Amino acid sequence: MFYEENYESMSREEMSKLQLERLQTMVKYAYDNVPFYKQKFDEIELKPTDIKCLGDLSKIPFTVKTDLRDNYPYGLVAVPMDDIVRVHASSGTSGKPTVVVYTKADIDMWSTCMARLIVAAGGRKTDIVQVCFGYGLFTGALGLHQGYEKLGATVIPASSGNTERQVMLMKDLGTTALIATPSYGLYISEVVEKMGLTKDDLNLKIGLFGSEASSVEMHAELQDKLGLFPTDNYGLSEIIGPGVAGECECKCGMHINEDHFYPEIVDRETLLPVADGEWGELVITTLTKEGMPMLRYRTKDITRLIREKCECGRTLVRMDRIQGRSDDMLIIRGVNVFPSQIEGVLMSMPEIGGNYEIIVTRDGHMDKLAINVEVKDACLLDNFAKLENLVESVKAKLRVVLQIDASVKLVEPLTLKRFEGKAKRVTDLRKL
Repeated sequence: MFYEENYESMSREEMSKLQLERLQTMVKYAYDNVPFYKQKFDEIELKPTDIKCLGDLSKIPFTVKTDLRDNYPYGLVAVPMDDIVRVHASSGTSGKPTVVVYTKADIDMWSTCMARLIVAAGGRKTDIVQVCFGYGLFTGALGLHQGYEKLGATVIPASSGNTERQVMLMKDLGTTALIATPSYGLYISEVVEKMGLTKDDLNLKIGLFGSEASSVEMHAELQDKLGLFPTDNYGLSEIIGPGVAGECECKCGMHINEDHFYPEIVDRETLLPVADGEWGELVITTLTKEGMPMLRYRTKDITRLIREKCECGRTLVRMDRIQGRSDDMLIIRGVNVFPSQIEGVLMSMPEIGGNYEIIVTRDGHMDKLAINVEVKDACLLDNFAKLENLVESVKAKLRVVLQIDASVKLVEPLTLKRFEGKAKRVTDLRKL
């Protein structure tokens, strides 16, 4: 089933033609209306008319997150403020937040993109949807909320927190679709069990998970614990919020709404475009956004593009599951380590629970990687031999994947910190 089949199954030739038309329009629009981009172009003597094919996109300088902070709050806005109907912002962990704005047309485009991805994932008008993202300046909650409303579904804006109440609402209101971070989804499953309920007491059919990276193994755990079909979706505030890409029911990559968001993959070191299918950093150019256009925005997310037609019938290019973020990547004893690699190992082991923490320290000149992870059954902690065997098994599997040694500590269930929003798994105590 499609939401906008004419765009979602467009031929490559038609899509490329549409993308070029929109790109040329957007480049001129940004140049004419955003002083930041005019200055960038003028500094390298680039004119909007120099963009004659999609390959010419590489002539345009990158936009990075610090550009938004340097132009805080409205320096990158392309329209008068009385045309802005919504303001969102990402967390200001290093000072001021990054502010993003939307016109009425932007909100409509955003809702449509989200509706497409919801339908692709198996969501329908008949769903009763519980949104367990925190509402507010964060784009996640309202993005998915308005996408489901566009479909005409019933939306419960539950927000995050008070998890026992969340479970009560799911049971009493007949929730069929859950929207949350994957880590909060697992926490919900723990609370369901704690309340003496099972997945059979709920009516969940589908989960649309996002806001943090998740592994195949975590999705398998969510499916087992909550009895729903888990899907991944991708977006970022600087581009639009959720709605950039999402999994269909085939779960073989996330379809990008590429008629609105043009994707590139560049080498992390050279920043030059890589060949199709190669891994690198995702760069996105907005093709239709009015309020705050973004040209070649570096997402820092590591993925690859998949261009083969999907079995679902969509021809939209797909992006692979995010391998990690270049700024989240840990360099430990000269080895690149992504938290998602560690999660994949832990979640593949049936004795291990879904909650863990990664701690990096430095002893002299030597980096040390420590992982604390919960076991599923506390009785295991009373059996020294089994416990030691499991620790050694975890360490061996991590060594194969990471190519370095890590210390592993198994702890009792429900003893590590839980997160209602985006999980913070890594604590880096090195003074780098």
